[in-house]
Amino acid sequence: MGASDPEVAPWAPGRAAGMAGAGAGAGARGGAPAGVEARARDPPPAHRAHPRHPRPAAQPSARRMDGGAGVPGSGDNAPTTEALFVALGAGVTALSHPLLYVKLLIQVGHEPMPPTLGTNVLGRKVLYLPSFFTYAKYIVQVDGKIGLFRGLSPRLMSNALSTVTRGSMKKVFPPDEIEQVSNKDDMKTSLKKVVKETSYEMMMQCVSRMLAHPLHVISMRCMVQFVGREAKYSGVLSSIGKIFKEEGLLGFFVGLIPHLLGDVVFLWGCNLLAHFINAYLVDDSVSDTPGGLGNDQNPGSQFSQALAIRSYTKFAMGIAVSMLTYPFLLVGDLMAVNNCGLQAGLPPYSPVFKSWIHCWKYLSVQGQLFRGSSLLFRRVSSGSCFALE
Repeated sequence: MGASDPEVAPWAPGRAAGMAGAGAGAGARGGAPAGVEARARDPPPAHRAHPRHPRPAAQPSARRMDGGAGVPGSGDNAPTTEALFVALGAGVTALSHPLLYVKLLIQVGHEPMPPTLGTNVLGRKVLYLPSFFTYAKYIVQVDGKIGLFRGLSPRLMSNALSTVTRGSMKKVFPPDEIEQVSNKDDMKTSLKKVVKETSYEMMMQCVSRMLAHPLHVISMRCMVQFVGREAKYSGVLSSIGKIFKEEGLLGFFVGLIPHLLGDVVFLWGCNLLAHFINAYLVDDSVSDTPGGLGNDQNPGSQFSQALAIRSYTKFAMGIAVSMLTYPFLLVGDLMAVNNCGLQAGLPPYSPVFKSWIHCWKYLSVQGQLFRGSSLLFRRVSSGSCFALE
C-alpha cells in the first residue's frame, strides 16, 4: 500500500516531518552522516503506523477483488479466474448433489421407509424418520450408486450459468469503491455503504437467479421422477421442449417468486444484522499485540482481532438468516414440480396449488413449512401420516 492511498495519506506527512526533525537534530549534536538526513526526508514505509495515530486496518473493496489492477480476476487473468470458479463450483455441486437430492425427496413428502421408535433427551418415546444416510442407502438399492446423481447435469449447467452471469455483470456494471467503516461516529456513512453494497449484490443475485431458474426447474423435475419411477424428463433439450409445449414460457419460471423473495430477505437480513453487530458490539481497540501496534520485523501483527470477529459475524448471520428463509426455498421447490404430470406433484403427495401463496398457507396449516430442513434427526410431526400408537 503506497502513501498515496487515502487510508495512509492522513498521517504520512506528520510522520515524515517528525523523522526529518530528528535526523537534523542528530546531525547537529553528533555529526551524523548525511545519509541519515537524506533518509529522514523519505516517505515512511507503508506498513509502519504513527504511535498516536494508528493506521486503520485496510478493508478489501469490491473493486479491488473484482476489477482492480494487479489482482487475480482482472485484465488478462479474468477468463482464467472465471473458468476456475466455474470448475470449483461444479466440483462442489457434484459432491453435494446426493445431499440435495435426498432433501428434495423429503420436501415433496416421499417417505418410502417407515419410521423407527426411539427416545428423546427427556426419555419420551418418539418416532424418527430415516436420516440422510439411511435414505441414501435406499436410493442406492433401487437405482444403484449412479442414482444418487439423478438431475445433476441441468444443475451443473444452472450453477455455471449463474456464475458466468455474475461475472459478466461485474464487468458491465463495475461496483463502486466500497470502503467499510467500523467507527461508531460514522454510522450514517457506514450504513449508506452497506445499503449500496447490498443493493448491488441483490441486483446480481436476482438477474442470475432469473436466467438460471429454467435449468433449476428441469433439475428438480428430473430428481422427483424417482417417486413415481417416471422417465418424462430425461435430457435438458428434450425437457425444454416438453415444458414449452405443455406449459408455455411461464412453465420455466414456476416457483421463481418465492426463490427471489428468499434471496432478497437473506441478503438484506444477513448484511444489516452483521453490520449492526459489528458496529455496536465489536470493539476496534482489541488487537493481537499490546497497544494495537505491530513491529518492523512482523508488520502482519498489526492485524486486528476485530477484523477476524467481523469475518465470522457475517458467516454466523448467514446461517441464522438462512434458517428463517428456508420456507421460501421449500415453497419454490414444491411449486417447480407441482402439477407437471409427475406423481410427486399430484395428490396424494401434494394438492394442486393455485399459486405459491396457496402452497405457503397449506404448509403452514399442516405445520410443514420447515419440512426437509433437518436430514439427521427427523422426528415425525403432527401433520405427518404416521402416528404413534
